[in-house]
Parts: sequence; C-alpha cells; structure tokens
Amino acid sequence: MSLSWIVLGQLESNESMSTSKKVITREEWERKLRDVKIKKEFMNKLVMNFLVTEGYVEAAEKFRIESGTEPDIDLATITDRMAVKKAVQSGNVQDAIEKVNDLNPEILDTNPQLYFHLQQQKLIELIRLGKVEEALEFAQDELAPRGEENQSFLEELERTVALLAFEDVKNCPYGELLDVSQRLKTASEVNAAILTSQSHEKDPKLPSLLKMLIWAQNQLDEKAIYPRINNLSTAMLEDPAI
Repeated sequence: MSLSWIVLGQLESNESMSTSKKVITREEWERKLRDVKIKKEFMNKLVMNFLVTEGYVEAAEKFRIESGTEPDIDLATITDRMAVKKAVQSGNVQDAIEKVNDLNPEILDTNPQLYFHLQQQKLIELIRLGKVEEALEFAQDELAPRGEENQSFLEELERTVALLAFEDVKNCPYGELLDVSQRLKTASEVNAAILTSQSHEKDPKLPSLLKMLIWAQNQLDEKAIYPRINNLSTAMLEDPAI
C-alpha cells in the first residue's frame, strides 16, 4: 500500500473534524515514507515482471543472475514472442501468423478477434504496397465471410476497404490505418494474447501502480498540502507552494 493511500485514509477519518487542508511538512512526510516497509523481494519481482512482459530478454536474464529473482515463464519464450511482435511491426503479417502458430496454434484458433485483426493488418499492408487487385481478392476471400458473422468485423472491414477509394490514402478519413501506430496496436494485441496463453499478465504491473499513485495524489490534493511527486521519471519529492 502506498504512503498516499495511508495518509488519505487517515485524513478521511478526520475529515469531519476540520474543513481546512492539513499541511504535512517534508520532515513529517519523509518520516512516514521511512515507516512504510517494502520488501526488496517484492520490488525485484516487480522489475522482473516488467522486463518479462515488455520482452527485454537480455535484461531479464542479467537481472535474474544478479538478483536471484526467477521469472514466472521460460525466458526463451520471450525471444519467440518478440519475433512475432517485430514481424507485425515491420508489416510481415503472414510471417507473424506462422510464428504464432508455431508457438501455440490454439492462440488464433480460440481468438477470432485477434485473427481477424491480423488478417485486417495484412490487408492494410497490401493496400500500402498499392496491390489493389490482390487486396480486393484477399478482402473478399478471407475477411468478408468473417464480416458476415460479426457486425464489428464488417464495420472494420468497410473502413479498411474504403482506403482503396482514395488516391491520397494517407490523407483520407481512414488514413490512420496506415500509420505505424496501427501496426503497434496489432502487435500489442498479439503480444497480450501470447502472454495470456502462457498464464502471464498481459500488461506489466508497474504502469498500473504508477496510475494508482497519480490517482491517490489527486485525491490527497483535495485534503492536504504535502510534498508530492510531480515527475514520475525522477520520483523526486517537490515541496508545495504554500
């Protein structure tokens, strides 16, 4: 539990006693920080979780050796997962599909939405290369049948095929589909599905904890004046202007 949560609870219990904000000095705040005991083992697991989830296999291996923290999955599988992610990010969707099937055929068999998005990404890459006839044929043979079964798939297919109606596709209403961000979105979806199949969280825990910190500080701002962390990259306490 973070210090902000602890103080917030204390202030809520005293809220009826005073309507003015409580002023917490840096000395008092740092003393409270020292009183919060967090095991190093927990911190190490948090770091390992981030490295594994984000795919930093070399860093994870070095951290395993240095800290003695064992990952909850085989680090060798990270390399395979990152190969899939890289293939999608570079536009080699068919290669990514084959790699996913080599890892675990059930991933795509049991996730029709993911498979559709990979096929949609493949269509986008054909359009990017200007292969109009091949793109139309692929859309008709591979994606249209899935669109008939799922309304949301059909809407996504229509948006994608609409790119063919514009000469300047990058500046058309659906041009964002050709952005690198679309590749990254699909790659992240595949990455999450692989992690789930390995019984691992699809998102690292650290960003969620930082979001909780921001929320807790925002709540505490309404009740107290205290040294807060404004820059998450440095985590330095900054004295409030009183």
